[in-house]
Amino acid sequence: MGRVGKVDGMNTNKVVLITGASSGIGAATATALAGAGHHVVLAARRTDLLAGLADAITASGGSASTRALDVTDAAAVRAAVDAVAADHGRLDVIVNNAGVMPLSRMDALLVEQWDRMVEVNVKGLLHGIAAALPHFQAQGGGHFVTVASIGAHEVVPTSAVYSATKFAAWAITEGLRQELDPSIRVTTVSPGVVESELADHITDPTAREAMRTYRRNTLPADTIARAIAYAVGEPAGVDVNEIIVRPTAQRP
Repeated sequence: MGRVGKVDGMNTNKVVLITGASSGIGAATATALAGAGHHVVLAARRTDLLAGLADAITASGGSASTRALDVTDAAAVRAAVDAVAADHGRLDVIVNNAGVMPLSRMDALLVEQWDRMVEVNVKGLLHGIAAALPHFQAQGGGHFVTVASIGAHEVVPTSAVYSATKFAAWAITEGLRQELDPSIRVTTVSPGVVESELADHITDPTAREAMRTYRRNTLPADTIARAIAYAVGEPAGVDVNEIIVRPTAQRP
């Protein structure tokens, strides 16, 4: 696709790269932002799902493209961001959404799953920041959106490592906000219980059973997408720093 038109004074018509866009919050965010008039670049490993989503967006009058991406590969993330900026003349927003949640008790010793959460939830975020920041600085503006979790604000049995990675995501993003020039906006969105595939990847039986109870009340993914669209759509002088969205019945 060719270059998207110039951003106007209300910050519309942006170029947005979304990681983990093949399902859940990522897919819903792509649909919401495309519906608001932005061009969305859908990035994830499952290219078949990306293609179907892009087709649905364009059939509805939106603008979308796709890119195969594993956020644990720093060089691949850098290449993806560079390509988006080259194709469209800029990158306005990166939504660092890719994440995994294989919950387990610590004494289950699922070390490979701990490592995977650190690789995706923490290093994947850092790779996105490192790739996009030089572009934002060169063009004099941009917007980082991190999808963290309510797990960044609480720890429950089986969530120790996951919560640690999401607290790290929150801390990294808040530190980034404080360090950067005000021309670059930074937003952290922390969803509560949301309908998604994340819980399907839990292999630990204790965590899987606990999650059945925990997920009795859930939000649809488009609830989080609307929060992200709100933050992205605000004028340049408005920095929506943090949003927590959870079901009213979720206590805590």
